[in-house]
Amino acid sequence: MLKAVILIGGPQKGTRFRPLSFEVPKPLFPVAGVPMIQHHIEACAQVPGMQEILLIGFYQPDEPLTRFLEAAQQEFNLPIRYLQEFAPLGTGGGLYHFRDQILAGGPEAFFVLNADVCSDFPLSTMLDVHRHQPHPFLLLGTTANRTQSLNYGCIVENPQTHEVLHYVEKPSTFVSDIINCGIYLFSPEALKPLRDVFQRNQQDGQLEDSSGLWPGAGTIRLEQDVFSALAGQGQIYVHLTDGIWSQIKSAGSALYASRLYLSQYQLTHPERLAKHTPEGPRIRDPDVKSQSLPSLNQMWFGVFAPRSSLLLLGNVYIHPTAKVAPSAVLGPNVSIGEGVTIGEGVRLRESIVLHGATLQEHTCVLHSIVGWGSTVGRWARVEGTPSDPNPNDPRAHMDSESLFKDGKLLPAITILGCRVRIPAEVLILNSIVLPHKELSRSFTNQIIL
Repeated sequence: MLKAVILIGGPQKGTRFRPLSFEVPKPLFPVAGVPMIQHHIEACAQVPGMQEILLIGFYQPDEPLTRFLEAAQQEFNLPIRYLQEFAPLGTGGGLYHFRDQILAGGPEAFFVLNADVCSDFPLSTMLDVHRHQPHPFLLLGTTANRTQSLNYGCIVENPQTHEVLHYVEKPSTFVSDIINCGIYLFSPEALKPLRDVFQRNQQDGQLEDSSGLWPGAGTIRLEQDVFSALAGQGQIYVHLTDGIWSQIKSAGSALYASRLYLSQYQLTHPERLAKHTPEGPRIRDPDVKSQSLPSLNQMWFGVFAPRSSLLLLGNVYIHPTAKVAPSAVLGPNVSIGEGVTIGEGVRLRESIVLHGATLQEHTCVLHSIVGWGSTVGRWARVEGTPSDPNPNDPRAHMDSESLFKDGKLLPAITILGCRVRIPAEVLILNSIVLPHKELSRSFTNQIIL
């Protein structure tokens, strides 16, 4: 039997994800139409022999998280439980603290996945590698260019055996172009080195705290305390993937991850992509300049068309409850959430529109995230600047975004927080608008508090 553990962190993490993480825990933020960690759970549920999925973090088990877990258990017919840490314990501390829960039932191995990564999750392939040559630790790795590799955990491998000979977390100089994906397969023996780190932390803490109750003993960093220490001892191996992978640290990276997942839906979930139907939208290849229009008065998501049908360019997800005017033009890479209203003549591209938002007639939204319940007025334009990886470098990844440089706000995607109201005929460019703001004019390159 197998198990999976998803490390979801807590509210003290994910600060770069604000203001979006004010409304929902970051792991539940919708990426390509479904909560971020649902992609992880779907991948785990497809592995033969998977018996249980555990979420470990220090979020309070509030209503959104509880509701998500109940729905996921029903959908995937698997036990999915949340184990709450008493304090932030690092990437390895939660694994050791809940070791009895993880090892209950005697799993042959268990996956460990960071919640803030986007991937095609080649878990079955990793399991095959592990069964062919069992070792305590198997890491999933990918390649990065020399400059960007400094932002990740770097792996030096034996090219013949794929043993990890050296591991450095975010080195100051170039070490290797192989980076850690934050996706692992551990055997039960992998918990022994975590125990050693815990006991060492206890001893170090007792030297500083005569009470013997040093609170930091349970904090274990997998990368620095385990991988770096055990590299070159025949215990850690790496499996390289050439599939999709990206971190999701900021809103801009969530938009990029949405694009990657929408493209994956062509193979994994074609039913989630909006399609042409006789009663619904007309899908046009973006490279084709003109095509004949269908007949008038067609209906799409309950809305009658005054003229042509909805135009979709590329991959688009539309929640079944959304109301989209057929004269809107959507795509590529658009995700429209539950209860959203899209008015006549709207242009929507490379964006996420969240639950209950309204885009009034003839608005233009590009490279942006429109928050829950927000409204964009008629003929308004909301636009951001994408920070995508270099398309000419196949090993490029999303850069760790910094909001400021030399005291100035850098151009980035535009984010409208929850229940923001944008008036008609204004421009919001490269800006972040915090929740519950009602604007009265245009803004460019600003954070509106």
